Amino acid sequence: MTNLAISNATAATAAAASTTAATGAASSGSAATMNQADFLQLLMAQLKYQSPTSPADPTQLASEFAQISTVTGINQLNSTVSAIQSGQAASQLAVASTLVGKQVTVAGDALLPDASGNATGAFSLADAAQNVTVTIIGANGTVAGTKSLGALPAGQQSFAWGGGSAGQSYTYQVSAAGADGTAVSVTPYTVYTVNGVSASGSTQSVDVQGQSAPIPISSIQSVLGGNAS
Repeated sequence: MTNLAISNATAATAAAASTTAATGAASSGSAATMNQADFLQLLMAQLKYQSPTSPADPTQLASEFAQISTVTGINQLNSTVSAIQSGQAASQLAVASTLVGKQVTVAGDALLPDASGNATGAFSLADAAQNVTVTIIGANGTVAGTKSLGALPAGQQSFAWGGGSAGQSYTYQVSAAGADGTAVSVTPYTVYTVNGVSASGSTQSVDVQGQSAPIPISSIQSVLGGNAS
């Protein structure tokens, strides 16, 4: 407590020694590590060596008790938040594990054939289209195949292609036109099959076929629920 008068030099010396002992543990670390016991020890030393002719101000005492309560509350809140964050990370990892074995879409236009040469692609149509055609392009830039999907509604669509070679890289382009012949906007996606999940801190990722680096779960656009057409 500040501004407390000590009656004589002996009391001042004792107060200094007591305060030094009380603050020694706290000063060995950082101020942020002081706990309720440290504050109470300092407060008791201040009360013990206060001057009888000039006792502690009750208002200031109440203020210091309020500070102790505030610090304790903040520490408890920080502990609670840390526990919640740990619980959320575990929960998110559990949810991510349900993706294993499923196909997920990520922004991109790659086609990744499996060992049998089969690949799945996906895209989103801004509006309904009367005529949708997919063109598959090989690594050398030549057309590896085409597929007509006919009329499709707006939203996410998927398709299967069986003319690829395992280990080869392909891309695809989608052309779509509405009933009046106007081009429909298309957003392509790369489809990956999830092999596993991993976590680094609060960030969860999935390990996928056809790519060595894991993919953050936050980059996944959707999970394919049905068979590609």
